[in-house]
Amino acid sequence: MSGARSTAMGHAPAAQSRVKALWAAVSTAVVSLLPGRRLAAGDDGRPQALPVRDRFELRAPGVTRMMGFDQAFVAVVVALLALGIVMVYSASVALPDNPKFARYAATHFLARHVLSIGIATVAALAVLQIPLSWWEKHAGHLFIVALVLLVLVLIPGIGKVVNFSRRWIPLGVMNFQPSEFAKLAMAMYAASYMVRKMDARENFLRAVWPMALAVLVVGLLLLRQPDMGAFIVIATISMGVLFLGGVNARMFFLIAAMAIAALAMIIAFDELRRGRILAYLDPWDPANAQGKAYQLTHSLIAFGRGGLFGQGLGSSVEKLHYLPEAHTDFLLAVIGEELGLVGVLAVIGGFFWLIRRIVNIGRQAIALDRVFAGLMAQGVAIWFAGQAFINMGVNLGVLPTKGLTLPLMSFGGSGILMNLIALALVLRVDIENRALMRGGRA
Repeated sequence: MSGARSTAMGHAPAAQSRVKALWAAVSTAVVSLLPGRRLAAGDDGRPQALPVRDRFELRAPGVTRMMGFDQAFVAVVVALLALGIVMVYSASVALPDNPKFARYAATHFLARHVLSIGIATVAALAVLQIPLSWWEKHAGHLFIVALVLLVLVLIPGIGKVVNFSRRWIPLGVMNFQPSEFAKLAMAMYAASYMVRKMDARENFLRAVWPMALAVLVVGLLLLRQPDMGAFIVIATISMGVLFLGGVNARMFFLIAAMAIAALAMIIAFDELRRGRILAYLDPWDPANAQGKAYQLTHSLIAFGRGGLFGQGLGSSVEKLHYLPEAHTDFLLAVIGEELGLVGVLAVIGGFFWLIRRIVNIGRQAIALDRVFAGLMAQGVAIWFAGQAFINMGVNLGVLPTKGLTLPLMSFGGSGILMNLIALALVLRVDIENRALMRGGRA
């Protein structure tokens, strides 16, 4: 391992220059996509602004006219994706120096990540063409598909085991993670459920228990993988949608208390998770620092080295085989080391703006009497907010270590795929909102 680290240190200047070159290319591409800033070469060869359409039309059965989309929303998503591409490359470029990854090229994870974004973009554009009424009609069916996938991944020969967890179904171009699909399916199903149970919101048995049973089944399947982080996110989505849908507040807090009690029991009777909690409480203890808190201590070292403005792109030392999963669960730590506090705050600000905008789109849909669309959009906001908060909290040592990626940015094909599909659905909600406000039909 020390030989691999020395080799990686020797290759650091070249890796740093490659990362900076990629950052220059990506930043130029992102700027060219910003609203009103598309560029083309003029007669003198210099780039100059071109007129950009500020609206577009979609035509589909039952939709008279769809005009306009939120360009700032798309720009923020593209910016987060672009930064994710650069940082995934930076965090993974030295991995081939480790014998475990010796058969991979330096650009292996970058190429896979870009391919995943390409596939996800095509899927998102296809989803954007489908009216929300179709998703509302089939929300229950999609939830059943999610349950079937969660069962299939547990079957030996179908599910793939990585780091003692059986969470992935190999599909050739990517390893699909059913729990990512389950997050979106839960947001849809919970929204559809609240629309159907609107008249029973004050009745605990009629309003809560069927949904609680659905969450329990999903939770049992996820804990068999095991994937506690995904279960927490899915439970948060379902509870959040119930609360926003108008379930009696006393019932909501009762459900929350029951969920917390269940998590406490799981931790109490699971030695592995209990050990992680204890290590998180005292990560610098020598036994913990070389054991269950190893990732956390090196993540904190990365943030400490980054300071205010960071060490510079490609200059992270912790990614050189010290910090495990630097390109997935701990990508924010690499951002903190290379871009400093400024870079971390930019990422947090981007997610804050995006989530706030999604909530406002959902609120607008509900005001237009489109309850399913509004609650589903707000469920997506809860999903992104909860997962981003947990990932950032884990990286910063605020929360115990959990295997959750940073949405839109961390390496992971199925995560990127479902993130972009979910955001395409939110964008569709916004487009239909605009059509209604212009006097059209959604």
